Amino acid sequence: MRQVISTNAGPKAIGPYSQAVKANGLVFLSGQIPLDPATGNLVSGDIKAQADRVLQNVKAILDDQNLTFANVVKSTVFMTNLADFAGMNEVYAKHFTADFPARSTVQVAALPKGASVEIEVIAHY
Repeated sequence: MRQVISTNAGPKAIGPYSQAVKANGLVFLSGQIPLDPATGNLVSGDIKAQADRVLQNVKAILDDQNLTFANVVKSTVFMTNLADFAGMNEVYAKHFTADFPARSTVQVAALPKGASVEIEVIAHY
């Protein structure tokens, strides 16, 4: 069974996609960029401020499904500048604790709305 997930606690999708989809014991979260859910605007600031907002958005969607970062089994981080990796990683480590999920990090040419970072996750329930 497939179920589309949408919560007002996270930013609205800015295109033809869902915030998340639940299927076969997994929740697939679409990539989150540093949008303020209240305004839909990109947050300003350095990579740490942007990464923190992204992970707050991820948390809001996980919370809606009664899940936590401990349920995440895989994350993918997209960054426009890998020179910012250390700052992103510092923030990431504050949200994810021991028994970290598998992770990939890649540099991309650009992200929606000029964001510096986007993170997608897969969680189990």
